[in-house]
Amino acid sequence: MKKGMIQIYSGEGHGKSPAALGRAIQTACEGEYVVIIQFLKGRGLAESEFVKRLEPEIKIFRFEKSAEDFSMLSDEHKAEECRNIRNGLNFAKKILNTGECALLILDEVLGLIDKDIITVEELKNLLAGKPEEMEIIMTGISLKDEVCLLADQVTRVETMHFKKYN
Repeated sequence: MKKGMIQIYSGEGHGKSPAALGRAIQTACEGEYVVIIQFLKGRGLAESEFVKRLEPEIKIFRFEKSAEDFSMLSDEHKAEECRNIRNGLNFAKKILNTGECALLILDEVLGLIDKDIITVEELKNLLAGKPEEMEIIMTGISLKDEVCLLADQVTRVETMHFKKYN
């Protein structure tokens, strides 16, 4: 992968976040640092003891407090989680400004647009602070055309079903 690319892994299929994590491991194997910020993932990976052993090369952050799915929260809890999510986005901005990693993964950031937590314009403004050499991967299920224009490469992940014959 060319350094400095902005990539999107999107689609209804499973495997977007694992693909991003695979890229994180490749980057760490090259002696570089990776920051992963997870959004809308419930508990996510940040609390895993195994994942903590990947530090300092791979650091995973989650700013949401609730383990429940965002759509299942009360309006009051959604508002609180939106503030927490904004803290995560501000942290991403800090990472972009300091350039402290070679790869920044914004896991499920596209879902924030779907849920009207951020706008495409806000995502564009966030990405504007990207250092030239930093690679960024954004994941999410749905994808708007104007988001595609922010990326150098878009990968669509879909699950295909085949009838099994015995």
